[in-house]
Amino acid sequence: MNPKQQSPAVPGEHIPLLIRSLRNQRVILDADLAGIYGVETRALNQAMKRNHDRFPEDFIFDLTREEILRISQTVTSLRRLKFSKQVRAFTEHGALMAAMVLSSPRAVAMSVYVIRAFIKMREEHAANAAVFKRLAEIDRTLLTHDVALRDIYQKLRPLLAPPPDPPRKEIGFHTVKK
Repeated sequence: MNPKQQSPAVPGEHIPLLIRSLRNQRVILDADLAGIYGVETRALNQAMKRNHDRFPEDFIFDLTREEILRISQTVTSLRRLKFSKQVRAFTEHGALMAAMVLSSPRAVAMSVYVIRAFIKMREEHAANAAVFKRLAEIDRTLLTHDVALRDIYQKLRPLLAPPPDPPRKEIGFHTVKK
């Protein structure tokens, strides 16, 4: 491959920025994966087509036009997305399989970074889920305490009110009735 045709290399630390969530899965777009592996998007897709049996539905899927339009605002290769007829999304397993079918030294080396990025995102998601679960527990506890405190306040309120004024003695003489 001519060096001028090769996609620009993507440093390993930038890979997590290229992973996005689509259809409740974490995926990386074909153009981004090609850039990481140092090949043209066309070459990546051709390798995938030649080895179609290695890429089941849970490894790769084609984006719908609506999905392309929705993510095109955040994707740096916006122009390619708008005019491309087909954009593919690779799951973690699909990205690893792509490195295997490309079998270039760069693809093999960079696949380690790609897998680590997917793992890191999965760990962060699990950590966030644990934090959200704990926050929900705290929220429920606070609501329970809030109800209990409101009940205590309602019971203490009459006790905290100033005592009523004592009845005034009437002026004058009073006769006792029998």
